[in-house]
Amino acid sequence: MATISSLKALRPADFDYWKAHHLLNRAGFGGTPQQVRALANLGLDDAVDHLVAFHEVEAPRFPVEDFDPDIMQPPPPERRQELRQARQRGDEAVLEQARRERQMRQRADRKQMASFQREWLRFMIESPRPLEEKMTLFWHGHFATGYRAIEDSRHMVVQNDLFRSQAVGNFRSLTHAIIHDPAMLRYLNNNQNRRQKPNENLARELMELFTLGEGHAYTEQDIKEGARALTGYTYVDDDFRYAERMHDPGEKRILGRVGKWDGDDFVDIILSKPHVSEYICLKLYRFFVNDLPTGPDRATQQYIKRLAKKFRDAKYDVAPVLRTILRSAHFYDAPNVASQIKSPTQLVVQTIRSLHTPTRSLSTLLGACDLMGQNIGYPPSVKGWDGGRSWINTATLFVRQNIVLYLITGRHPEGEPWDVDGQPYDATPIVEHLEAAGTVEPRSAIVYLTRFLLGTEAHEKRLQTLLEFVERSGGRIDAPTLVGLLALIAAMPEYQLC
Repeated sequence: MATISSLKALRPADFDYWKAHHLLNRAGFGGTPQQVRALANLGLDDAVDHLVAFHEVEAPRFPVEDFDPDIMQPPPPERRQELRQARQRGDEAVLEQARRERQMRQRADRKQMASFQREWLRFMIESPRPLEEKMTLFWHGHFATGYRAIEDSRHMVVQNDLFRSQAVGNFRSLTHAIIHDPAMLRYLNNNQNRRQKPNENLARELMELFTLGEGHAYTEQDIKEGARALTGYTYVDDDFRYAERMHDPGEKRILGRVGKWDGDDFVDIILSKPHVSEYICLKLYRFFVNDLPTGPDRATQQYIKRLAKKFRDAKYDVAPVLRTILRSAHFYDAPNVASQIKSPTQLVVQTIRSLHTPTRSLSTLLGACDLMGQNIGYPPSVKGWDGGRSWINTATLFVRQNIVLYLITGRHPEGEPWDVDGQPYDATPIVEHLEAAGTVEPRSAIVYLTRFLLGTEAHEKRLQTLLEFVERSGGRIDAPTLVGLLALIAAMPEYQLC
């Protein structure tokens, strides 16, 4: 048997239905019993390739072109001149009109931002390429930028599509792209970074949060010199602009290397450090394998070091690293199964994709995710979301249980008991593979459903409680009883785990 520190692959013969179930939950957002069975039938290597090589799966493109690029377009030169003159002569009527026009554009832009959130959530629910969206979510939390500081929905949409285009691509390419990205440049104020007055925000977070990790292999002086390298990296409207007159052309000393570096040189110098690969692999490990609430032990550190070497050998291509993780025996070890607290987005999307419930109201789902602590497009800070145990408290647990009940039963979380969504839900396909002579034996259904929803086998006492519910409901696994069973199982604490 492979040790924890080994990257050794799971034996193909050991890849069964429940291993495929775990793989689909972690490398995506879960799937129906039929989708799990199809993945299991592929075998380990082909199943992982099917998920990671998702570009081979036909799918619609995210509709970037549907989002208006001109809502927050800066005024043309003649309008700016008109406003300057109005300020000089104190023409409040012209200035007030300009304020009203800007407020109107801001309202329209906030509306478009809400539309983008709904579209992305719908994409996560419906995409036939789940790992693409899962990694888009990962990069959104890693290179975290928030709309409140940017105030331009088009910039958020374009950045989101950048993450999607590089979902399992090359980390070097993505890091270079992010220092040219208008959303990031605005979020970390690099548009204010000029040689006369360097702004350190982007340089600091590039090293501290995006590549090396806090306190690793760099000094405050490296940050200051990195800020000088990034001077002149700005944007105009929706496009990156290198403003040469704002750039500091002098020599900089960054991580021991001296030269007339610019921002792209700065990225390459950072990525020459081996610790970058370990830092990113640790984040990928926490996202896909185990969130390590008490930190990595020695064996896990060795696993991550071996993974990091593979990352460096692949010249920062992400796909080989993900293939290694998802094929490794360690990924399927019992302590790593049903061990992660689902993020609010994972909870909502996995419930819909696994149980094939109606999507119901996207706005309601997004509102619930916000209450549960994850408002996509609005990370709490440049650190993104802490995740793990921070997702759970008494308030969020109440919302978590209610939103799942809403998806299964249609009962609106903020409504009266009789306030039910009219969309019907037929849950019988979840257990149809258990049918024998046209019926489903109750105990077999309960044993299967608890493991399918909870990820692990349930205690006998819980099975008996659920059997009693079926008996009180007529003793048969019919459609209403099945919905009741799903609601009861999903209310168990273990349903919060993935």
